[in-house]
Amino acid sequence: MQHVTFRQATPSDTDRCYEIESAAYPADEAATQEKIALRIARYPQGFLCMEQDGEIIGFINAGCAWEVVMSDEDFKELIGHDPAAPNAVIMSVVLHPAHQGKGLSTPMMQAFIGHMREQGKTAIYLMCKAQYQPLYKRFGYQFIKRSDSTHGGEEWFEMMQTL
Repeated sequence: MQHVTFRQATPSDTDRCYEIESAAYPADEAATQEKIALRIARYPQGFLCMEQDGEIIGFINAGCAWEVVMSDEDFKELIGHDPAAPNAVIMSVVLHPAHQGKGLSTPMMQAFIGHMREQGKTAIYLMCKAQYQPLYKRFGYQFIKRSDSTHGGEEWFEMMQTL
């Protein structure tokens, strides 16, 4: 297992995080550079970067809501986000393609879950494609329902984990 560290994102991380997001997600699913910058600026406590040898290789970012509506596109711009809310809503879970398939998603997700617990969150929500449901189930997430979202023209599934 490769040694990695975790830290909160800063505005200077925007370009690298956008580079990773763009490399890992199809163009119609990736967050824009502006959205990444906004997420870091508005809720850096929910933007956890994973580093290896001083370079960001992946990240998870989220906002918080009192009432979770996973298909809400405005929430991706943190409209309705309240850092005091008990529910974390993940917007991106991403590893640079050069680091995928090396078992690094496990420590990254475990660190994020621990980080959200430390912040007093009571649940974490996410949407994923069908092929990722088994992965998230291993991390303790449970299937909720097929999502109303058609983001990127894909079918999405809502999952959550009680902390």
